Formats: sequence, C-alpha cells, structure tokens
Amino acid sequence: MPYIKCAERNRLDAGGAPETAGELNYLITRAVDSYLKQKGLSYAHLNEAVGVLECAKLELYRRIAAGYEDGKRAENGEVYTVLPPGSAA
Repeated sequence: MPYIKCAERNRLDAGGAPETAGELNYLITRAVDSYLKQKGLSYAHLNEAVGVLECAKLELYRRIAAGYEDGKRAENGEVYTVLPPGSAA
C-alpha cells in the first residue's frame, strides 16, 4: 500500500529509490495523483490512468517476467501437463 511513513515519503519525494513494494506503490500513486491533479478528475482521465497502469504492467510482464519464468521453467522443469499442440515443453 502507498501509506508509508513520513520519513520514507520525504526520502522518496526527494528522489530516493524505492526499497520496498510499498515504496514503489507510493511513487506510482504519487505519479498518478499528479497526473490527475493536472488533468482534472473525470472518468476519461481516470480511464487514461488505469489504461497506462495496465499497459505498464503488461509491458513489464512481456519484457521481463515472461523471460524470467521461461528461464526458471528450463532450469526446474515444466509444471503444466496440458499444453497446446506445438508449444515448447
């Protein structure tokens, strides 16, 4: 959650790097809040912000997480027993 202690907020607001998931959440929340404050609160702007968050999530998964998971599958073996025809096991 973004509800971190004031000392951590101050450090992050001054440009510090996030060290926990809560701190990362705080920075993302602050960026979205800043965007909505500048654009104004409306359904369209909320929808834009949610869309950006979803696209950022998908891109992180596509570019980083999927490759990491593929490597772990190669290292530790397949878990799924039901795979589509032609898929790599």
